[in-house]
Amino acid sequence: MKKILIAFAIILAPFATEAQIKTPQASPKAYIKQTVGLTDVEVTYSRPGARGRAVFGNLVPFGKLWRTGANENTIINFGDDVVIDGKTLKKGKYSIYTIPKIESWEVIFYLSTDNWGLPENWNDAYVALRTTVKEDALPTPVETFTIGINGLDPNYGYLEIAWENSHVALKFEVPTAKNAIASIEKTLAGATSNDYFAASQYLFQSNGNIDTARTYVDKSLDMSTEKPYFILRLKSQIQAKQGDKKGAVETAKASLAAAEAANNQDYVKLNKDSITEWSR
Repeated sequence: MKKILIAFAIILAPFATEAQIKTPQASPKAYIKQTVGLTDVEVTYSRPGARGRAVFGNLVPFGKLWRTGANENTIINFGDDVVIDGKTLKKGKYSIYTIPKIESWEVIFYLSTDNWGLPENWNDAYVALRTTVKEDALPTPVETFTIGINGLDPNYGYLEIAWENSHVALKFEVPTAKNAIASIEKTLAGATSNDYFAASQYLFQSNGNIDTARTYVDKSLDMSTEKPYFILRLKSQIQAKQGDKKGAVETAKASLAAAEAANNQDYVKLNKDSITEWSR
């Protein structure tokens, strides 16, 4: 009989494991990853719902420290040092705590990230950065607590928090120019024509050193057996920005001819428009 019971238990064991009950979380976990310029930013957080409750001033009291979400810490991870309100926040992981108020929120980046909710013992030494951001009233209520990274620019983004009728957007600046120049210098040690083109294009589009951009685009063309219309187009734009309209027109004509040969009508139009503009 004992052997039969043991055998029966062995047979049932896999079914017992598979029969674990799964139910949805009241505040489901969310994860976002966003590249801002060249910097990766990740946020992990839980998303409570209002579910008919008054949130700010009630469920979340004004003027009190809030976990900024639910359950475990809301955690943000910056891949590079960032600048917030003129202060540098070192790259790495932080808990986000907030103190919501009627017209503004305090936002706190905290070094300890393994708490459930608020730390049992708050330590000011763990505050990596504290700042204040204006609160905006939302025209349409947000039912589920939401964090996003929006308003993207190569040099900055906004950490946005929205729930019920409240919204805050905290600007953070990223070191895109520094990282891009470092990448350019490293790559150009053994550069190809495309590398010089990419470096020149970045400097032109980001309002970097225009003379260096001209040097790079000339090197790109020198290394090209054929003179691609898109590289010639960039050179003409750089020449125009340098004030050399005559040279820009001549280069644009060469780009136009190459674009017509490649049957690229977009670049044909761009060059014709530029020739007209720069010939005035």
